[in-house]
Amino acid sequence: MRATLTGTYNSIKIDPAKYLVHLRRAYGLPIDSFRGMGAVPLPVVEHIADKAIAASAKVALAEGAGLGVAGIVTVIPDVGFLTTISIRMIQKLSLIYGFEYSTEDEMAELWIAAASAAGVDLGKELLEREVLERFVPRVIERIAVKAGSEMAEKWAARLVPLASSVLGAALNYYFIRGWGRRAQRHFRERHLMARTYFDRGQPAAGSVSAPIIHQPPDY
Repeated sequence: MRATLTGTYNSIKIDPAKYLVHLRRAYGLPIDSFRGMGAVPLPVVEHIADKAIAASAKVALAEGAGLGVAGIVTVIPDVGFLTTISIRMIQKLSLIYGFEYSTEDEMAELWIAAASAAGVDLGKELLEREVLERFVPRVIERIAVKAGSEMAEKWAARLVPLASSVLGAALNYYFIRGWGRRAQRHFRERHLMARTYFDRGQPAAGSVSAPIIHQPPDY
């Protein structure tokens, strides 16, 4: 998991520009950039986030069913697939809630969200995040340790081939859904804070300058 998070991140990240086009077409969003998500009615934002989590969980379920047939011998490639699915899902949630990740500071925020999704309490690391080249590797290490232990506990059932197909599918589904829900809570809190600042006439980082749209678009 650590190798996937570090060495292959650039190859698994989603293209924000293409994802923006997808969201605009799929949900009829009247936005020109992801910062405009702050002007989209909150129920619509939540609906899109729920759909993104559900889609990722379904992909993980299908992948778990396929690799689970061979039992424990496919755990290593399964970890790689799950890591990829998890990171891409977190990236989508970040964009859905209006937070891009083009600068180093924004990338650090994305890894903080990933840590939150993994159930990692960063604590002291957050206070020492000024040096990003040291901060991000430490966060990745913490995520890998936490998620790896969670996977090991759940996948003991995959010692039995064939029967592990059903178990692998279920475990993958709930693993990704759990990560998605925790990441969603993280981004929702930041999103609501940005909206609060906007409503007070004090735009916060990641907030938008467009007027609030009170009627949801036709989606």
